[in-house]
Formats: sequence, structure tokens, C-alpha cells
Amino acid sequence: MRGFFQDPEAVAALLLAVHIFLVAVAAVLVSVNRRPSSAIAWVLAIIFIPVLGAVAYFFVGYAKLPKVRRDKQREINELVLARTEGSQLISHGDDWPEWLHSAVTLNNNLGALPMVSGNSTQLLPDYNGTFDAMIAEIDVAERYVHVEFYILALDPTTEPFLQALARARERGVAVRVLSDHLAGLMFPARKETIKYLEDAGAEYRPMLPVRPWRGQWQRPDLRNHRKIVVVDGRVGFTGSQNLIDASYNKKSNLKRGLRWHELMMRIEGPAVRELDAVFATDWYSETDVLLSLESGPAVPSQGSALFDAQVLPSGPSFDNDNNLKLYATLIHKAERRVSITSPYFVPDESILMAIVTAAARGLRVDLFVSEVGDQSLVYHAQRSYYEALLRAGVRIYLYRAPQVLHSKHFTIDEEVAVIGSSNMDVRSFSLNMEVSVLVHGRGFVDSIREVEEQYRANSLELQLEDWLRRPVSQKAFDNLARLTASLQ
Repeated sequence: MRGFFQDPEAVAALLLAVHIFLVAVAAVLVSVNRRPSSAIAWVLAIIFIPVLGAVAYFFVGYAKLPKVRRDKQREINELVLARTEGSQLISHGDDWPEWLHSAVTLNNNLGALPMVSGNSTQLLPDYNGTFDAMIAEIDVAERYVHVEFYILALDPTTEPFLQALARARERGVAVRVLSDHLAGLMFPARKETIKYLEDAGAEYRPMLPVRPWRGQWQRPDLRNHRKIVVVDGRVGFTGSQNLIDASYNKKSNLKRGLRWHELMMRIEGPAVRELDAVFATDWYSETDVLLSLESGPAVPSQGSALFDAQVLPSGPSFDNDNNLKLYATLIHKAERRVSITSPYFVPDESILMAIVTAAARGLRVDLFVSEVGDQSLVYHAQRSYYEALLRAGVRIYLYRAPQVLHSKHFTIDEEVAVIGSSNMDVRSFSLNMEVSVLVHGRGFVDSIREVEEQYRANSLELQLEDWLRRPVSQKAFDNLARLTASLQ
């Protein structure tokens, strides 16, 4: 045996055989229930950088939450479905376009929440004005305030919001607060924020904590990216905005003068109860305490401009990529126009095909993205898709710096819109917990189109000829960055 290990050729042959065996095993394990593009990317990583590739796969290769969390999601789904049965608030879509019925059924089957009628909505495009609107509702809260943000930080901009929570507690109102654990570690004043909430008497829990020493572990980059505020089950807020200053309190952003531009939605009516059910699910996941799923209005909102709305939660606690399936379905169903706003646009193959096909069908397709990016790899991966989109006839608008367009919404034809926390990228489709709201109503779509016109007025339209003339070094970096998108 000693002689064998003294033979370099024999040792090399053995190592090669072991490597081939490990790659074959990895190929089988990696490909189980995974998209082919993602599986191929992981296998190539393991082939060319075997040790680092295997370690990376161990930490971030499995894109589902632990079984206990997925079981809680199924439990909530069953309770919500039982609660929904026979409800008079469910919209039957007498005035919907015919194609919308199947999309609503899809959402109901995926997320367990129905399309409900009688909702009034208001778009909130002003960053600080959104905080003012939420504070105004918190200051009249009588029973509870539910707050859930991916990023929650105490700073001069957000302090009035936290002060409103403290005032609510002084009145005896229950205040429950959730924020993402790892996201909080990346921003200043995490300890001060938590202490402020605790001193105010709010119940605070971090979402998806990564603390192995406490038995709390899942893939570290599976994060809860939702943004939700619900007051008394009467009024709710959701959209793209985090609870932090518009600069995100980062020195690099301040140096570049970057400010985030967001779009939030205020909603009253039966959909608030469905939004609250998403909060209740996340609270149950973190505390084992199941809140009431019945809070919310038993009658529609009053007024003339009322819309049907359906809340769709998505993420690795579900068995399906809920938002991906909804978005692809709606784009394929479009008959005249598709307009998409996404700060991080790294589409799944099915979304890219749906968009390119829509443009080839003669539809008007607009894409609003930022001229600048705060995440280099994502920014360059996104740019790698522009040529194919431009050649297909998609019109791309680059929102001018130093504003960063962080809004997340899209519209289909003249009657259907989706707004929420979800980007149109592989992370939001598969790795992040997100919440979207599907709305049917011409008036609501008109209001989003007005916002889009403001984007257009502050944007540079990208032309194919100009894009093809960009430096070769940029093209190479864009395409290399695109390869990283499949490692999920």
C-alpha cells in the first residue's frame, strides 16, 4: 500500500476517481427539485472549486426553511381557508376580465388568501409622508398595532414613528414588532432600536434569527423581506419602504448623495384582515403564539372608489414560488400593456420569456429601473438582460441618480396591478419572504400609471444603439455577474 501512495500517477488517478464520484453524487443531490440552470451552476462550482463549492452549497444550497416553519405555514393556511369558506366578502369577479379568474384561483391555491371586495386604497409615493400617514393611524389605535419590516432602525427620520408606538403603549394598546434578524445587523443602532422598543413596552421579535448556539439555524440568506403595518385590523400599509432614513444611513450612500424612492399603499377594507394574517403567520413562526385571524372589518369600506384586492404571501416557507407563478401568469395574460418597476431586475427564465413574448405579441412593455445601483453584483447582472429586452421591443427607463428607484409594482392592461415588497429577481422569487397585493380596478391602475409618468419624466430612456457601444469591460463584467444569479 505504501508503494501505491509513492506512485504519483496512481495517486492522481485515485484523486480523479474520487473527484468524479463526488461530483456525480453532488449532481444527483443538487438537482433534486431544483431548476436546471441552478443545478448546473452548483455542479460547475463543485467541479471547478470543489472544496469552496461544497462548503458554499452546505451553507446556502438548500432553499427552503426548516420543516417546523413550513409546518406552521401549512397550519395557518388551513385555518385561513376554513375561515374564508362562505364569506360574503369574497369577490366573484362579475366585472373582471375573463383571464383574471384563473390568476385569482392560482393565488388562492398558493397563498390561501381570497380576493375580497370593498377595499379603498391610497398610494403613498412620498418617503417621509408615508411615515406621517402611518403615525397618524398609530395615534388613533385602540386595540393593537402590528409592525413588520425587513429593516427597522432608530434614526432621526424614524424616531417619530417609534415615538408613536410608545404613545400607543401608554394608552394600553398592544404593540407587536418584527424585523429581519440579519438585515438588522447590517445597519447602525440595532441595539439602541431594540432597547427603545423594549423600554416602550412593545413586544419585539427578530425574524429568521441565525443563532446556532440557540438551535436557530436555516440557510443564512433566506430572509424575511416583507413590509407590513396593520392598525386595529382597520387600516393596513404595505409596499417597498423600510423603516429607515431614505439614505439607509450608509456612509457610501451619503457620500454619493443617494436617496431611496419608494411606493407604499394604504388600504382599508376586508383585505386588511388578509394582510394581518400574513403578520400573524410570521408572529407565530417566531413566538409560537397564534394571534386571532378574525380581526378586521366584517363589511366593505364605504365610498365610491372600491377595489377587489388579494394578498399573496410568498417565500421559502411555501412549497411553490408563489409570486413567480403569479407574475408569469399575469404577463402572459396581458392583452395590451405591461409596465414593470423593479429596483433589482434579475428575472427567472420564465419571467424573461414572458416579457420578451409579450413584446413580440405587439404589447407595449415598459421597464423602470435605476440608473445606479447599491449592490454591485445585482446591478451588473441586471444590466446583462437589457440587450435582449431592447431587441425584443421593451422600453427601458433609467431613473436618474442620485435617486434610487426602490418601488416594486407592475400593471397589466388598464385594470390589474400588483404592488408589494417583491423585486422581480431570483432572490425575491425563491429566497425571500415577500408579500404582494393584487388589485383589480381601473382607478387604482390609473393612479399607478400617474406615478409611472413621474418616473418617466425623471428617467433616461435607454436606446439599443447606445447600449451596444458601452465598453467591452462593462459587457464582460455584466455577463460574469449574471452567472452568479443561478447559484440559489
